[in-house]
Amino acid sequence: MKKTKLDLTLLLPHIAATDQCAQMLVTQLGSTKGVQKVHMTNTNGNAELCVHYDPNLVSLAKIQRLAEQTGTTISHRYRHETIALSGMTSADAAITLKKVLMALPGMLHAQVNYAAGLAYVAYDSEVLSRRRIEQSFHALGYTTARAAPVTAGTESHEEEPHEHHNAPRFLPHWARAHWTLLLVSLAGFFLLVGWLGETFLGLPPDAALVFYALSFLAGGYDIATHAVPGLLKGKFDTDVLMLAAASGAAILGQWPEGAFLLLLFSLGHAGEHYALDRARNAVKALGALMPKVARVKRGNQIVEEAVDALRLGDVVVVRPGDRLPVDGVVLRGTSRVDQSPITGESVPVLKQEGDKVFAGTVNQEAALEIKTTSRSQDNTLSRVMQMVAEAQSQQSPTQRFTERFTAWFVPAVLISVIGIIAIPPFLGWMTLADSFYRGMLLLVAASPCALAVGTPAAVLAGIAQAARNGVLIKGGVHLENLGAIKVVAFDKTGTLTEGKFVVTDIVPLDGTGADELLRLTAAVEQQANHPLALAIVSAAQARNLTLPAAEGLENVAGRGVRSMVAGQPLMVGALQLFRETDGHGGLREEIVARVEQLERQGKTTMLVRRDDRFIGIIAVADTPRPGVQETMRALLSLGVTKLVMLTGDNETAARRIGREAGVTDVRAGLLPGQKLEAIEALQREIGPVAMVGDGINDAPALAKATVGIAMGAAGTAVALETADVALMADDLKKLPFAVDLSRASRRIIVQNLAIALGMIGLLIVTSVAGWMALSGAVILHEGSTIVVVLNALRLLQHSHRVA
Repeated sequence: MKKTKLDLTLLLPHIAATDQCAQMLVTQLGSTKGVQKVHMTNTNGNAELCVHYDPNLVSLAKIQRLAEQTGTTISHRYRHETIALSGMTSADAAITLKKVLMALPGMLHAQVNYAAGLAYVAYDSEVLSRRRIEQSFHALGYTTARAAPVTAGTESHEEEPHEHHNAPRFLPHWARAHWTLLLVSLAGFFLLVGWLGETFLGLPPDAALVFYALSFLAGGYDIATHAVPGLLKGKFDTDVLMLAAASGAAILGQWPEGAFLLLLFSLGHAGEHYALDRARNAVKALGALMPKVARVKRGNQIVEEAVDALRLGDVVVVRPGDRLPVDGVVLRGTSRVDQSPITGESVPVLKQEGDKVFAGTVNQEAALEIKTTSRSQDNTLSRVMQMVAEAQSQQSPTQRFTERFTAWFVPAVLISVIGIIAIPPFLGWMTLADSFYRGMLLLVAASPCALAVGTPAAVLAGIAQAARNGVLIKGGVHLENLGAIKVVAFDKTGTLTEGKFVVTDIVPLDGTGADELLRLTAAVEQQANHPLALAIVSAAQARNLTLPAAEGLENVAGRGVRSMVAGQPLMVGALQLFRETDGHGGLREEIVARVEQLERQGKTTMLVRRDDRFIGIIAVADTPRPGVQETMRALLSLGVTKLVMLTGDNETAARRIGREAGVTDVRAGLLPGQKLEAIEALQREIGPVAMVGDGINDAPALAKATVGIAMGAAGTAVALETADVALMADDLKKLPFAVDLSRASRRIIVQNLAIALGMIGLLIVTSVAGWMALSGAVILHEGSTIVVVLNALRLLQHSHRVA
């Protein structure tokens, strides 16, 4: 039995490992003769397909060919699309729409986010077409637009959700853009004319009725255009309940009250949509950062070209004051660049030859020539926008609770309304007119608008505010989980420390010279990219040493490396490595004593052995990041109970850094697997754990933690993809902000739930008891909806918490 691993992102580009399409690929490959088992794994943040097979029955080449063919077939057949929606007038309309979409043949998955104004669909294109999906939207009175993330050089065709609502397409643009305001104004005008005329000016009742009817039409148009089609499909939502309540008032002859109900309902929705658009626009503002054209060097000339037409390696010239149109590396020039749109850094960063730069940032001082390193659709800002869009499609635990609650609550309300209308007159407790009126009151009172919109609005605002400050939170579940963490675990190197080691001691042994020891060690370490290796190579370069060729680098997980130099085996590693591989053979007491002396000074040591004799010891040291203690104090002030450093370094060096950094617990000498075990133990002992690392070496621990947080994600695609939360800048100071924002989001979600459920309870009691008029119920109902949205929008003003 053999096994092979295949990169899932290449087989199924733009599809998540947990997606049904990935499961289809697993199933189809698993049915191949000779394939024993197929499952998905995650290695250093990369989704992979692990295939166990019998080489006597199927070849590796055939498995790879079948995987590629099957992946191509699935990618072409099964589509994943994001569709922008206009016209949803209530939060629970999203639930109704989702049910309609899921009922379509060929629909694999559908999710509708009312707060974001987006629908996310996955479907079988051989059974179902996008045109058919859009027809389902249109049948319910919604308008649609393609909502792919905006990339540099392209125009966005996404419609502003709720801007036009259900405006007739024959109207000029200005009228469609102000459609809701126009209808609300007309509804109010006709109601006012009818009421004033009938009450004070002697207008005949029949004439007043005409104005009330016109107010009904204006106030109920948007509601009716999708509530009625939904009702015909057997789908009930808040708009159906409101329309029924207004119609009931008219049946009872209470035309002014019914018209007033629709006016208040429409006015409340207009305010709600305006408030939600603020949160949506905070996310969409990212797209405005993308320049559409770039000044490109072509020979001796500089020409303007569309950014999406640029190729890898093109050299772009950016003038002072211009936004950078590409991700790339500075070829010529020195200037400060404002990176706040990407990383949230408040101070511009000096960029010079060899430094990475990001699209959407602003060049400030001098012209830069930049070599393009990624296409427009693959640059950091485009990836961030894509991930923010995906984050909006995911439901938080509270959202799932409210959806389950409303799924049984609305039918229960309808049954209760029928009971309230029918039972009291039957028992002689009240007249049919009175019971009917109370039934209409209950319809309004029990509509769960505030409940349905409160959580998604808070999630949308929280994710938007985080993104604006250089923190990428990949979904409501991670936003809520981060707000609940009790423990934060940190990798040491490059997270709590600068990660820039310097060689402090070179101790030659057995007649080997210092330069020779450094030269041989650097020859091995130049094949690696670990911070310790980089320090040794830098030291050798500083001495202008010529390095011999090294072959066959082999990593010994968490302990060291082996290689062949000049035909002889050379091993570089920690003292523990040689104790494990050789026992105490060859490790003379004076060598161990020298290593222990260096480690008592807080240094990290590496023994070097050529063939079977030790030729020296090299010691390096790292220092904590500036301001790390303030960050730790800020986290403790936020209610985090324990700050743990997890490192593979020796105990003495780790405790020195731990004291200087301000963590409360240090766990040293850990292999990658032991870091994973430490996370599990902390979760059992204390509760939710966040793990902070670079997203590459710490991938297993990041994946196991309640929330995995990657630092410096703007610079590495793996870090950006791996973690649940990504700090775009290589700056720990963003961590207290992210935790504080998440805690604030949880508080607001709880507040919104309390407001919504409290108002529903209050209105149900007062409506059934007959203590409130229909207009009063509408005012409180719509008022509570606007209150929860405005409460959620407070997150858009959330600022950095200072220790």
